[in-house]
Amino acid sequence: MKALRRFAEHLVEGLLALSGSVTSLAILLIVIFLFKEASGLFGSPAIEKGYVLCVHSTNSTDVLNPYQIKRIFDSETANWNELGGKDMEISLFRFDDIFSLYSDEELGEDYSLLPEKLGETISQNPAILAFIPEKYAPAENPSVKILKIPEISFSDIFGGKEWFPTATPAPQFGILPLIAGTLWVSLFAILIALPLGMGVAIYLSELSNERTRKILKPTIELLAGIPSVVYGFFGLAVLVPLIQRTLNLPVGETAFAGSLILAIMALPTIITVAEDAMRNTPKAMREASLALGATHWQTIYRVVVPYAASGITAAVVLGTGRAVGETMAVLMVTGNAAVMPHSLFEPVRTIPATIAAELGEAPGGGVHYQALFVLGCVLFVITMAVSISAEIISKRNRGKQA
Repeated sequence: MKALRRFAEHLVEGLLALSGSVTSLAILLIVIFLFKEASGLFGSPAIEKGYVLCVHSTNSTDVLNPYQIKRIFDSETANWNELGGKDMEISLFRFDDIFSLYSDEELGEDYSLLPEKLGETISQNPAILAFIPEKYAPAENPSVKILKIPEISFSDIFGGKEWFPTATPAPQFGILPLIAGTLWVSLFAILIALPLGMGVAIYLSELSNERTRKILKPTIELLAGIPSVVYGFFGLAVLVPLIQRTLNLPVGETAFAGSLILAIMALPTIITVAEDAMRNTPKAMREASLALGATHWQTIYRVVVPYAASGITAAVVLGTGRAVGETMAVLMVTGNAAVMPHSLFEPVRTIPATIAAELGEAPGGGVHYQALFVLGCVLFVITMAVSISAEIISKRNRGKQA
């Protein structure tokens, strides 16, 4: 009988160890896959794959970065002297334009004369900037110069302030507005939710009677189970119009609306975890504090709260994680404007909202697809930083208690 029990114990231990190993391996593989897909973006050409930019050989410009290309094709840069070249108005030429200049007969059978005609067109216009397929580029024409296009770099992504992944011919992958929007909305959500959550947790743990607690605690925990899209509908139908009317704003879909929704969503987690941590404070510590002459409130903020600091830190981390990683509710109420935020009352866009909105439309394996994985890596790093910071604070608090 003892041998059977020992075998069962070893079997259970082995299953638990196997479960832990499989879980750890799965997490590791997910992280590796995430960073592997994201790494493909770095070193990719800054313009659409398979295309080149050509100018006249007399043009002194040799290289254009993605930002300069976008400004040219958006007509924000109109003269070559703005790029260090001659005083000539930039003449944009797209590949489709060649078919309005030459007939199908002039382009030859199967467009065999297309490179020659493109070279002829470029050589006749010193101010031209032609965006054409690489396979038709007239590379052997001495009057044609193919510009050097840099690869997408770390600074283009993490230093760029424009997120426009579908721009032609040079997509913009600057993620600074998305990082700023995520941190902006999450920070103010926690600043709103933390004092409210702590207040309710202290009330439920130390001040309310048992009957009130039995009613409020399950009700608050029930709020945590409401789907985020329901919170989003509530924010869109109630909070957004209210904010717009009250603050006299052009639009109600702002970072402030997102912060309020996230604060409401984080409250149940903060309240539940913090209240449980406070109730775990030994009764003897409370009685000792009161016996030494401390008032009820002095006992709460000098004994109970410091003792429960580790649990309160965990509540803040979980609440922050809910705020940072939330997708649907934020997508619905923040306006989805990928611009650098300057105040709480402007539309913003967060990293999770961007991934949710664009991943289904991004071609698999393309630069847009890889850029979204870069956003996933950034979100992972932010979450890890929050968790590590909380663990450091928690250990410091435990050390002080010891």
